[in-house]
Amino acid sequence: MEYDPIKRRLGHVFNKFTLTRIVFYKLLDLLLLRTWHIKKELKKWTEFRKKSVSLYNKIHILDAGAGFGQYSYFLSKINRSWNILSVDVKEEQVCDCNTFFNKLGKKNVLFKTDDLTTFKADECFDLILCVDVMEHILEDELVFRNYFASIKPGGMLLISTPSDQGGSDVHEEQDSSFIEEHVRDGYNIKDIETKLRKAGFSDVEAHYSYGAPGKISWRLSMKYPILALGFSKLFFVILPFYYMIVYPVCFVLNYIDTLFNWDTGTGLIVKAWK
Repeated sequence: MEYDPIKRRLGHVFNKFTLTRIVFYKLLDLLLLRTWHIKKELKKWTEFRKKSVSLYNKIHILDAGAGFGQYSYFLSKINRSWNILSVDVKEEQVCDCNTFFNKLGKKNVLFKTDDLTTFKADECFDLILCVDVMEHILEDELVFRNYFASIKPGGMLLISTPSDQGGSDVHEEQDSSFIEEHVRDGYNIKDIETKLRKAGFSDVEAHYSYGAPGKISWRLSMKYPILALGFSKLFFVILPFYYMIVYPVCFVLNYIDTLFNWDTGTGLIVKAWK
């Protein structure tokens, strides 16, 4: 099914007012397990960067494929002096995010319409964040080379993406992706490590997310609601009551998922250093 129309409808509901958009970000933080894993890794990176006080306040970050801007918002709250460039291919979404961040007075965050297959800024960024983007881009090796060129020596690339263990709800060869916009059903962990090293990254680490508890949580918190919203807009009315029942279970499952290193999982968290 196509996920983008549902995302646009959600955006129109929550993005009309500053307060409702912040509430929307909070809801995404709670619901999306990938956000739990990404924030865990960002906190580790932040603590490491704090050891170099002189450089800590001069950090430049690229939010590659920024979407609604929730990760740019999170990063901007950690340190107001960090410069954050948020790139997305969708012009309407970029304009909307710039308007919102300007209303908040966050002058250190800029959204720009650009294509990651062509975007490159030589040795500019200390951190590149790429959350659930690479599964939408066919020319992934080209983008990885652009990331390598754009990151400073010692900088880190942090990626969240579905794995080939069922990340797009594909388990057999004849299965089709749950999300039609995906150009691949998920990455093999060794394949993405090899591609990043081929792009030039000297050190690459990858581990599975969405283990057994995460898979259950994803179905309850994301798959079933998305299918229902795709079937009928009336589910928007039922959705709050659904989450009142389901979310406490998902919260526990998400917490457990972040505690362990899984032997297999439907998601991947990948870190690469220049």
